[in-house]
Amino acid sequence: MSNRWWEIVVKCEPVLEESVFWRLEKFGCSGTAIKVKVLNDEPSLDFESTDQQILIKSYIPEIDTQLLDLAALSLWLEQDAKLIEVAVPEAQWQLIDEEDWASGWKDYWQPMEIGDRFLIYPAWETPPEKSDRLVLRLDPGAAFGTGTHPTTQLCLESLEMRLSVNAQPQTIADIGCGSGILALGSVLLGAKKVYALDTDALATKTCRSNCQLNEISRESIIVRDGSVEQLITENEIFDGIICNILADTIVELFPQFNQITHDKSWAVLSGILLTQADQIADVVEQQGWTVAALWKRKDWCCFNIRRSEY
Repeated sequence: MSNRWWEIVVKCEPVLEESVFWRLEKFGCSGTAIKVKVLNDEPSLDFESTDQQILIKSYIPEIDTQLLDLAALSLWLEQDAKLIEVAVPEAQWQLIDEEDWASGWKDYWQPMEIGDRFLIYPAWETPPEKSDRLVLRLDPGAAFGTGTHPTTQLCLESLEMRLSVNAQPQTIADIGCGSGILALGSVLLGAKKVYALDTDALATKTCRSNCQLNEISRESIIVRDGSVEQLITENEIFDGIICNILADTIVELFPQFNQITHDKSWAVLSGILLTQADQIADVVEQQGWTVAALWKRKDWCCFNIRRSEY
């Protein structure tokens, strides 16, 4: 008898995408993917569809989860939504055979162009032999970072700007690397070396796998478990920092950035709701950094900042 899996599908407002991914990851799910628009012909689910909501699909083995656990997950998702005063997500689940789960979520994620230079390609798709874009192959597993979220897109577009303006080889830190998409993008754009860190061991494992998938050497992307404290022990001074994580975590970590940067370093900060922008701007300025640009997309924003005027 084959093993069975719970297929969990969450319909939610786009602003909840990051927190839903986080909840599913903590719950033990894998193969998490997003469908950007809910379509009227979505099979086997009874959701009422609207263009203003998204579907997030994930999987967990039947032996790891009971119905009471799934009910608790639904409650946690509801509480997360109420904290930021948005519509409560709808969660549904069903049991499927093992042979169906490995491919089911992948139908949600298709190749996509980001910015002027990137083409994000799922690992299970055959990439084009020739492309005028930088092809970045990715298998996110349960880690955050597929390119579908506005914060990831804003960060990649910011990296295009930063690394095209400064042609000098740069050493960069990606704090909260998730799938490794931003670290990989940095190297493809010409960064000399990237330290990719995450406090989640599953994320760093996924990042290493994606480095191999894109034939990026361990010398080019150095993957570490941990956060800023780990970077301090590396005795490196970074030209740039990428930090696409929750705003509260940025507030907590940012005072340490001066210890790992020089007076002309830059940083890209995202994972920040528009309603949190003033708070982040205050923290940035208090630490002696300058906001060079603030980019916005949907409910999210991305800070491009620098340590001095240049």
